[in-house]
Amino acid sequence: MSADDLLNREALLRLAPELRPAVDPAELRTRVVHFGLGAFHRAHQAVFTEQAAARSGEPWGITAVAPRSAATVRALRDQDCLYSLTERRPDGHRTRVVGSVVGALAMGPDAKTVDALLTDPEVTVVTLTVTEKGYHRSPMTGGLDTSAGPVAADLTAGPDGPLTTVVGRLAAGLAARMRAGAPPINVVSCDNMADNGAALGRVVHDYIRASAWPDRAEILDRMAEAVAFPATVVDRIVPATSDTDRAAAEAALGVRDALPVTGEPYRQWVLEDSFAAPRPPWELDGALFVPDVAPYQLTKLRLLNGSHSALAYLGSAAGLTTISGTMAADWGERLVRALCAEVAPTLPADGPDPVAYADDLVVRFRNPAMHHLLRQIGTDGSLKITERWLPALRELRARGASTPVLELALAAWADSTRRADAPADPAAEALAACWGPSTRPAETVRALLRVLGAADLADDEALVAAVADRLPALRTGRVEI
Repeated sequence: MSADDLLNREALLRLAPELRPAVDPAELRTRVVHFGLGAFHRAHQAVFTEQAAARSGEPWGITAVAPRSAATVRALRDQDCLYSLTERRPDGHRTRVVGSVVGALAMGPDAKTVDALLTDPEVTVVTLTVTEKGYHRSPMTGGLDTSAGPVAADLTAGPDGPLTTVVGRLAAGLAARMRAGAPPINVVSCDNMADNGAALGRVVHDYIRASAWPDRAEILDRMAEAVAFPATVVDRIVPATSDTDRAAAEAALGVRDALPVTGEPYRQWVLEDSFAAPRPPWELDGALFVPDVAPYQLTKLRLLNGSHSALAYLGSAAGLTTISGTMAADWGERLVRALCAEVAPTLPADGPDPVAYADDLVVRFRNPAMHHLLRQIGTDGSLKITERWLPALRELRARGASTPVLELALAAWADSTRRADAPADPAAEALAACWGPSTRPAETVRALLRVLGAADLADDEALVAAVADRLPALRTGRVEI
């Protein structure tokens, strides 16, 4: 296929109106800088921003900065920063080009341009999707791990030296903005972490404190007034793009798109309403601005993420491979609703309604167009379930409440750790060692809980016995709710 057959602004003129962006990219200017050029941003924040620009008539364009992937930057530039999004719907896929991204930069090679944008008065929003690893937080303090190799290297780099961490690049750009007396700016974490705004603000402040900049105290004083770090909750299932997805996008558009993304129809964005500068009116596309995102974060963590993990381990025990396939089992919907009902008493009263939230989850998880693999969701279980299940389990048991669904889920996770095809996990070796040939099931469960750092639960004899009692049925593929 020739360059003439590649998705770009010229090709837009040949597309049917329903395939074109909601806004003319030529009418947008860079007013948002985004770190992280992955599929989630392109299927989530970029869509909200495009719709905000289209519905307000304001020229909110995004320049996306890739921390590492220069190849993605080149591919996006070749397409005039256009790409397609396909919503995977049960009644048929819907594909459309997204036009809110107007620039693509590689953080290292284009450092001077990135810095210029971060000091540009027209840029009033920075957003980030760099995954939790990109924050280089210390597991002990939650602050910046200044001993981490990349962070230490950035801190010792000269004034014009290369900066390889997003935290370093962002801190340097904000410092330059403060020195220039530029207007206030919002820095919006869109990564899936509890209290992500405060987490990002802390590592940026820690970086500046650890720097050798003689004016670091003045920079921090100015930032206290001029930089906001609002917390957010983001939600949309965005699977990895496959060759099949690329072929489907080309068939729908009639031109080749090297960077298509796909996602479920559902998307949610909840933001703490504490901004210091102008921002896109994302609420015009359904974003929710609230005084405190914590109830929404906890609901997502315990209901959506908690159900996802339960489906992953129980579905795998039953020989299934996808979330939608597991929902099609006679116990799939029952599991989701029962887990949500069991955990609901641990949620704040001012968050989403747990029953309505469970209704949405059932619809989302049932979508047969979403081939979300159980194995993918089951990875890193020792990290995930300590956040998703164990706090609710502790709270419920402290109240004397029964916890049969969490016990069943915990048994399915425990069973997964003994199998040769266990999902990847950083604690895999320690987990596998809990399964001695002559070890009694209760002893194994107790040992597994200790690997999770849950010594209190390991000492709960009734819980350990209940989990161990579930193992024989699960080993035969039976899920009993």
